[in-house]
Amino acid sequence: MKPNLKIASPKSPQPDVSLTKVLGQNEQVKDLVVEAADDLSSINTELKHKLANEIPPVVVEKAIKKNEAAERKVLEAAEKLTVINEELESEVHELYSLQQKFAATLNQAETSRHAALHDVLTGLPNRALFCDRLEHGLEQAKRHGWALAVLFVDLDDFKKINDSYGHAVGDGVLKTIAARLKENARSDDTVSRHGGDEFLYLLMGGGDTLDIAPIAENIIKTIQAPFDIRADNTDTAICIGASIGIAIFPQDGSTADAMVNSADEAMYRAKRNKSGYMFAGTKISTPT
Repeated sequence: MKPNLKIASPKSPQPDVSLTKVLGQNEQVKDLVVEAADDLSSINTELKHKLANEIPPVVVEKAIKKNEAAERKVLEAAEKLTVINEELESEVHELYSLQQKFAATLNQAETSRHAALHDVLTGLPNRALFCDRLEHGLEQAKRHGWALAVLFVDLDDFKKINDSYGHAVGDGVLKTIAARLKENARSDDTVSRHGGDEFLYLLMGGGDTLDIAPIAENIIKTIQAPFDIRADNTDTAICIGASIGIAIFPQDGSTADAMVNSADEAMYRAKRNKSGYMFAGTKISTPT
């Protein structure tokens, strides 16, 4: 069964910028209201002082009463704004907390998705992701008449490295080779770790032909270049070869499984004949 690799990512909630802006505006209004209340209180104090020392006109008495009523309303409004601002501040903090939790969940989901589709040791796409891309590539090749090839790469005598130097050095070799293959892969191609010391290449051509032989030769040269692996505070010089089997669409298969199997069989023939690489359609003559 084809794995479902299309994992939908949840959408991020809207940021709390607008809510914070409203909170800030409310704080400004609150300050203005409090300032106005202070001004009214000062005016009323002055008017009362005049009333205590002078004969007040009726107009002044009415003004004092109106000012006192206005002062009470302004103070009441300031108290209500204080309550509203406290509630808004609580909402801002709650929204910020939700955003932090959402970001953590989103990051964990992306990490899990990456882990499900990539090899743990090398970081390359794993079988599931490679097969998904291969099936998509086959659909495009059938629809547009594009060239497509699968290369099955197997390291030569890799078991000897594990037996001679240990698995830590062996893992270091696999990571180094994986990094080299990824660095030298074309932008439209996919290189993955198939398992153990086996790698798969998906080569996509923009036209109906694909010059595969130079690519295979370059992959072998890339792998064969000597390098040092450090393990247990010791540098170990490594030089390893590779055998490659090549399957071409459509003559060597029209499905993902058929293409991989054809490339795998060609790889074993290349390994037996020590030829470096071999095409699936190549026939080897045997002596009579």
